[in-house]
Amino acid sequence: MPRPVLVHPAQEQQAVRGHGYFQYSKCTGRKKALCIGINYTGQKRQLRGCINDIRNVKRFLTAYRGYRDGDIVMLMDETTNPRQMPTRRNIIDAMRWLVKDAKPHDSLFFHYSGHGGQVPDHNGSETDGYDEVIYPVDYKTAGVILDDEMNRIMVKSLPTGCRLTAIFDSCHSGTALGLSLSYHADGRLKGIQVSDRARALKGTSADVISFSGCRDDQTSADTVQKGVAVGAMSYAFVTSLSRNPVQSYQGLLRSVREILRQYEQKAQLSSSHPIDTNLRFIL
Repeated sequence: MPRPVLVHPAQEQQAVRGHGYFQYSKCTGRKKALCIGINYTGQKRQLRGCINDIRNVKRFLTAYRGYRDGDIVMLMDETTNPRQMPTRRNIIDAMRWLVKDAKPHDSLFFHYSGHGGQVPDHNGSETDGYDEVIYPVDYKTAGVILDDEMNRIMVKSLPTGCRLTAIFDSCHSGTALGLSLSYHADGRLKGIQVSDRARALKGTSADVISFSGCRDDQTSADTVQKGVAVGAMSYAFVTSLSRNPVQSYQGLLRSVREILRQYEQKAQLSSSHPIDTNLRFIL
């Protein structure tokens, strides 16, 4: 029998050894989303499903989760608007827009579908010696975006009790947001993913959750579902929550992994603070 899903508690700040204070978000405030889809059209490593992914995610957020069109920014390399192109500069600007004026119990959503990778870690923050990165459409000239930079912009700047939910549909994305904790599908804490020094630097009292398409040492599939090109992780996330809107964190992780079982990738759940994975996943 499935375990009952517990409603998110209206808890005060909690202190957990090694992680300082944090507060679960009620997700009752303003909702904003940033969705980035890059097919790298005309480039050597072209993808097919990434723009479809962000359109599907936007449709899901507006239809089922109370997000408004005017509070969702879409960056994609299928546009004539230069500000909508997913260049490095535009992505960084959009990340700053996402967290600007964030307040406790706001619900912010970040979705990235595109290429991901790893580069050597030069500041000692990663336990495996590599930083995870995402690839803007102009990465060949402007460079990649490091997990450290995404953490600094989108995690460290958040107030206590503000939720950021991040979905990474990219290769080597297990720790793409630089969050410190990861979980098994049965809810057990898997391990600490960053060094002690980095935990102090990257820690936050906000409520930050990340679902990623694979472990840091795996790739994430660009595939076809029902005749439409999609990213496997984006498809699995939307499909799972559309079929069953009320799930716990660990239930959602198990469901997404089940949908992805045909691929050689294992979805990951990470957080900025210890979470009770029996709690209901909310947005």
